[in-house]
Amino acid sequence: MRECQDGGGGARRWLTLLTGLLECLGFAGVVFGWASLVFVLKSDGYFSHMCINVTVSGNVSEDCSAQDEQLSVIFTIASFMNNFFTLPNGFLFDHFGTMVTRLVGISIYTTGTLLIAFSNAALSVLLYCALPLIAVGGILFLVTNMQVGNLFGAHRSTVITLYNGAFDSSSAVFLIVKLLYQDGVSLRASLLFLSCCSGIHLIRTFLLLPRSHIPYPLPENYTYGVKCPVGQAKSTSMNRAGQRHLQTARDSETTPFQEENSTQVPQAGTAVRSFKSCVLSWFFFWHLLWLSVMQLRHYLFIGTLNPMLQRLTAGDSSLVSTYTNAFALTQLCGILCAPWNGLIMDRHKGKPREAGVCEREADLRACVLSLGVTALQCVLFSLCATLPLLTLQYLTFALQVLNRSFLYGGNAAFISMAFPPAHFGKLYGSVMALSAVVSLLQYPCFALINGPLGGDPFAVNVALTVLSCLAFVHPLYVYLHCRRRAAQRGGANRSTAP
Repeated sequence: MRECQDGGGGARRWLTLLTGLLECLGFAGVVFGWASLVFVLKSDGYFSHMCINVTVSGNVSEDCSAQDEQLSVIFTIASFMNNFFTLPNGFLFDHFGTMVTRLVGISIYTTGTLLIAFSNAALSVLLYCALPLIAVGGILFLVTNMQVGNLFGAHRSTVITLYNGAFDSSSAVFLIVKLLYQDGVSLRASLLFLSCCSGIHLIRTFLLLPRSHIPYPLPENYTYGVKCPVGQAKSTSMNRAGQRHLQTARDSETTPFQEENSTQVPQAGTAVRSFKSCVLSWFFFWHLLWLSVMQLRHYLFIGTLNPMLQRLTAGDSSLVSTYTNAFALTQLCGILCAPWNGLIMDRHKGKPREAGVCEREADLRACVLSLGVTALQCVLFSLCATLPLLTLQYLTFALQVLNRSFLYGGNAAFISMAFPPAHFGKLYGSVMALSAVVSLLQYPCFALINGPLGGDPFAVNVALTVLSCLAFVHPLYVYLHCRRRAAQRGGANRSTAP
């Protein structure tokens, strides 16, 4: 009975963490297992009417480049929607809370899985709606789960990156669908099972998550989730006190960045920064660039993996299947890689800070190494993907999942550290939506490879590798900002000294 009254007890928090982890791992980012799903779709004849017979030197072969292009368009739309709709989803989450947002997400996700379940080669066009719906519903699962990190204080960044790692690893779900398909389980049966799992999402929504939000910093005696009638009044009064505490914290919130022409160090009691000033800051701009260039590299790699393997294996379907399985299996490691980034960011927790250094500034200093390591990983991954060596792609797969885990976990953690929590949903949605616009470049890149470049992606890969180097600007800017803040603080201390 005591545990039932204490909605925010330790056991409940850990249950919320673990079930959220399983939810993200099994559902949130399945759309990025596209390479495995494409194998199944091609086997079932989706868009196969676009394949034509061509004669080269007297040999007749099948040209399915038009089929590949249609499938690439579907992934481009889905990945765009996955990011772009994070903006309205962020506003939905900030204004209506967890329960409403999750109910919307569950409805969208289930509709998407049912559309694939009842599609076939004659109804290939349904994929244009199904994959984007799964992508949008999946990101809603992630957005509503990341706030669970607020329950764990000093390990907040680690929890956030862990959830993002689970999001990345969930792409392996379509590998399971592919393996089951090869063992005789139809695509329809697998997708109907995923649709039925929506009941689990509903149970978790009502029993293990708050109606509104989990605040940060966490108020004393904070409770959430289902409560017993006994002690209900006590729990209500605790939550009201917690809400007053949260409002006070938001009213006195400061952000660690200032405009370039500002020489004053923020003082306690400064009003919370407006959403507009956050979006127009250099921190937001360089972070957007950092995310966009690396995300474009990843999306193009995932979207063109199947035709790339077809080219490197000279059309050997068994080899293509083997490498596709290897790629999907490495995605499972995302959940293991992501916490490393969180540990890098949280490494200063519990250590004494210098005089005058606030928690947020210490967080920013810790971000510099994380942002720089992520950019370096992307350049190395892009270099390996550029070299047309089949066996080297195993290393490419490993670097890709490592970098993707660092990228999205670091993205969410940086926004939570550098900007006011009151704007987290909107800012996270904004940066994802704007980066989605940049990700649309993957389709002209694919068209360039299939057209003028004759199917050889080498030139495009080289250009994207060079473009990825722009990501180093962001950690450099954050580092210089921290140095300026330290210099301002030192000057202020000298001027006040007797």
